[in-house]
Amino acid sequence: MNALAIPLLLMLLLVFADALLLKRIRGEHTPWSDVIFNLNSGHILLWFFRGVEVAVFAFVLSHFSLHWAEHWHPALVWVFAFFAWDFCFYWLHRLHHKIPLMWAVHVVHHEGEHFNLSLGIRNSWYSSLTSIPFFAVLAVIGVPLNVFIVVSSLHYSIQFYNHCGTLRSSGWLDKFMVTPLHHRVHHGLNPEYIDKNFSGTLLIWDKLFGTFQRELPGVPIHYGVEDSVPTHNPFWANNLPLLRLLKWRQPALAGITRPAMPQPWIALGGLFLFGAVIYYVHRQGTWQGSAQLSLFALIFLSTLALGGISDGRRWGVMAWSALTMASPLVMIGWYGLRQPWGCLPLILLALHGLMSLGWMFAKPYRLQSASSATDV
Repeated sequence: MNALAIPLLLMLLLVFADALLLKRIRGEHTPWSDVIFNLNSGHILLWFFRGVEVAVFAFVLSHFSLHWAEHWHPALVWVFAFFAWDFCFYWLHRLHHKIPLMWAVHVVHHEGEHFNLSLGIRNSWYSSLTSIPFFAVLAVIGVPLNVFIVVSSLHYSIQFYNHCGTLRSSGWLDKFMVTPLHHRVHHGLNPEYIDKNFSGTLLIWDKLFGTFQRELPGVPIHYGVEDSVPTHNPFWANNLPLLRLLKWRQPALAGITRPAMPQPWIALGGLFLFGAVIYYVHRQGTWQGSAQLSLFALIFLSTLALGGISDGRRWGVMAWSALTMASPLVMIGWYGLRQPWGCLPLILLALHGLMSLGWMFAKPYRLQSASSATDV
């Protein structure tokens, strides 16, 4: 069993709770298509490249470390790693907004136009690759690998919290930490808020380097970017900004439409898919070779198909149905029924795919413009 499955399940529950509470408490509509894209944006590949980041850290630690931290008291190592990681993240994040290539990677995160917990999960497939030069410095100093993994996980958990849309204030934490009160300013498209509040956990870096900005009275925050990618397909969302930067030929995505399929139904499919991801993580230690690769491919391709449905593409429905109906067969074929409860998300996925296919043939697959589509 992989213990990461438990925090992933908790994260999923918190994302949906935050979205629903925004509807109930503030009357804000729940942008299900956006929430599901955020959940699916980095599946598998983001985690793979994060594994590459950890592997590079371990390599640098083994071959290029100065071994300074080895002579420190263990408590000092942990304290140093906590502050040093956050300092490195500040400059990583700030340069994400200054260097065109890094912005082409990071812009995926800023294209989200709704501030909620799901936005904390919306990241580029390649974000961990851009992190390597910044955090490798800690390996050179000699910060142990286990300390790096724990400290980075702690900071990423805080950054997930920083995207909570339900909370306006975090009390005394607002005085020294990056909380939703401060981080939503960073996501502002307003001129007053652009390129502000780059810190990940501690406010000290923004205040020290002159990039701190409070939310201004009478200046409501507008989220998103000027030239966002008009798609909910993770493939194009992750790669189109790079194609633009390289001035390569781009697909005709302008004027993309959305389907008449209810957005909550699409969201339910995304929920089942994330459940399958959690089970994949849970079984990661026992799935080997072709079995792991098969489920890896099914989950990854399903995220693209679900994006196709959100974009109003007929191929999305057909691919989604085929992939989701194949998932439980692949899982049972490789692993059997020794843990029947583990098949549940895959069986629910298959039923969702079957009903989606039936929906497409039961009524004309008509499209409606994005401007007329409404979220629940």
